[in-house]
Amino acid sequence: MASSPIRVEEKPGPPQMGEGSGQFIRVIVADTQAIFRAGLRKIFAVEDDVRVVGQAETLSQAFSAAQKFSADIMLFEAALAPNPVEAVSDLLRQHPGLRVVVVTPEAQEEMTLELFRRGAHGIVSREVEPELLVDCLRAVSKGQAWLDSQGVQWVLEAYRTQGTRPGNARTKVQLTPKESLIVSCVTQGMKNKEIALRVGTTEQVVKNYLRKVYDKLGVADRLELALYCLNNRMVESTAKSNSQASAAPQNPAAPEVPAVAAESPEKTS
Repeated sequence: MASSPIRVEEKPGPPQMGEGSGQFIRVIVADTQAIFRAGLRKIFAVEDDVRVVGQAETLSQAFSAAQKFSADIMLFEAALAPNPVEAVSDLLRQHPGLRVVVVTPEAQEEMTLELFRRGAHGIVSREVEPELLVDCLRAVSKGQAWLDSQGVQWVLEAYRTQGTRPGNARTKVQLTPKESLIVSCVTQGMKNKEIALRVGTTEQVVKNYLRKVYDKLGVADRLELALYCLNNRMVESTAKSNSQASAAPQNPAAPEVPAVAAESPEKTS
C-alpha cells in the first residue's frame, strides 16, 4: 500500500491540561474506510476536549498505533478483524491502559456480550449520531461503560440467566488467597489505591491481579465482578477464606508482597 500505514494528527504539542477546557480525550480512529475516518476527524475537530492523535486502517496498524501513540480511547471497527472479540481482547491485554469502543455495522447480541466479557468499554453502531458518539467518548474516558438500550437489555438478560443457571462451571473457578482478598476489597467498594494499601503493594499490581481475575471468571469490569460474586455467593466464601488465611501463622503458597516506599504516579482505573 502506497500510503503511510499509520498517521498522527499534527498538533503543537502533547495533550495537556488545557486552560479552562480540561484534559483532552486522546483518540485513535481505527477504521477500514478513509471517508469514515475523515468524517470523525471533522466531528471531533469542533469539540474542545476531543483530539484525534492517530489513525489506522488495518488490524496490524491498529496494534502499531496503540503502541506508538499515547491515547485514552481507540475507536475500533469490528470489520478490522476476522474475530473482533479476540482482537479486542489481545489489544487490551497488550495495552491495559487503553479503552476500546467497538464500532459495529449492526447490533448483534452474541458479539455484544462477548465483547463486554472480554473488556470492551463501549459498543456503538456505525449509524450512531455524532452527538451520541462524543457523549460515548466522554463517558468511557471517565471509566463508564457505554451501550445502547438494546445492548443493556441483552446484558441484563445474560445476568438473569447466569444467576438461575445451575451448576455453572464458572462457579468452580479457584482464586488464589491474594486474588480472593482483592475481590473482597472490590465488593466492599474499595478503589485500587485503597486496595493497594490494604494488600501492601502498588496500584499497578492490583490492576494486574484484577485483570487475571476478570479472565478467570469471564467478567469485564468491577460491576460484572461484583454481580458475579453476588450471584455465586462468592462474597461469603471469600470472606471466610480471608479470615482463615489471616488466622494461619504463615501461608507459603501466598507469600506477602513487600510494600514499596513510594508508588509511581499513574492513573487509577
